[in-house]
Amino acid sequence: MNCRRRVVITGMGCVTALGLGVDRLWQGARSGKSGVKLLNLERTQQQQVQTAAHLDAFNPSSCLDKTIVDSTDRFAQFALIAAMEAVQQASADAPLPINERTGVIVGSGIGGARTSDDQHFAFYVSKTRIDPFTIPRVMPNAAASHISMRYGAKGPSFAVSSACSSGSQSIGLGLQAIRSGSIDTCFVGGSEALITPATFRSWEVLRVMTSTLCRPFSKGRNGMVLGEGAAVIIIEAEDTAQSRGAKPIAILAGYGTSSDAGDIVRPDPDGAARCIRLALDDAELKPADVGYVNAHGTGTVLNDISETMALQAAFGQDIASVSVSSTKPIHGHALGAAGAIELVIAVCALRDQVAPPTINWVEADPRCIPNPVANIALSREIPAALSNSFAFGGINACLAVTRAT
Repeated sequence: MNCRRRVVITGMGCVTALGLGVDRLWQGARSGKSGVKLLNLERTQQQQVQTAAHLDAFNPSSCLDKTIVDSTDRFAQFALIAAMEAVQQASADAPLPINERTGVIVGSGIGGARTSDDQHFAFYVSKTRIDPFTIPRVMPNAAASHISMRYGAKGPSFAVSSACSSGSQSIGLGLQAIRSGSIDTCFVGGSEALITPATFRSWEVLRVMTSTLCRPFSKGRNGMVLGEGAAVIIIEAEDTAQSRGAKPIAILAGYGTSSDAGDIVRPDPDGAARCIRLALDDAELKPADVGYVNAHGTGTVLNDISETMALQAAFGQDIASVSVSSTKPIHGHALGAAGAIELVIAVCALRDQVAPPTINWVEADPRCIPNPVANIALSREIPAALSNSFAFGGINACLAVTRAT
């Protein structure tokens, strides 16, 4: 008999290019409304790609105290605001206990990119004073630490930095920590604010960004679109949530992670397939139990082919009955925050029994998913959903959620 603790999701919060809040993200993902817009970066004359999924009117002072705003980078501000929404939802039925048995695990691929860019420019170019808080602002654990300090979470607090899998691995580690009995509650998720002149230019020269539209799994796709944002999710042991009368949103049922141990940038379908199987096994699900997969789906030629091969290997003939989509054309590829943002969408899909679409899809590519949810959302039965994250460095993560009972 399986006696491990079940883990439930009781609160979710988001900051994305669609604006502040889970509702704005989900309505955009469900309706196909994209947060991608024109981007004009300062301090660069070399910008070639003209769009990104960015927050162009973000004002942290409307949500956070001045002392916090002055001592944090944009990525930590995103995470704090997302955590506020998650706490509010988790506390809707009863106060959320936050104490020595509450952890905080929030991933980031880069950390304080804006502070780093600004301070390097100050040192090398403008010869102006360096901000004394540069180091506390740039460290990747700043988001987790500020959430811990704000709410008094005195359990384990740390950051996971594994590129595009950071958010998903953070959530998976929180799941494992609660199952082990070392903590009862955990803030998990990811945050990223990497759209700076130097970082954006670095992605341009890598030649993986589209100059037109991001079209995952579609014939004619030519690259990804960068995004920024955060998602913070509150997970609890089911018995802890029940004891305080909290109503779960979903069950965080499974987690799988693997390493390709291959190329630093080229994905390996075998490693990704192994990761998906691990998540299914951990959740005690069969492929036929899954109704929806939020794919990693970056829109690059190789990634979409590799992920298709991985899904076909993991699901076998059942892949024909699974609804697969990528929501990255909506919120952009937010790197370390992507997995957490996409899990929020998967939970909303599970809740509403609606598979959101892959927008901008124009024509089938015989090497890709033959039946993606293309352009229009699909109402269907979704007993369980998966969210995939496959990162540079060959780091794979997959999360499984099921309906709360």
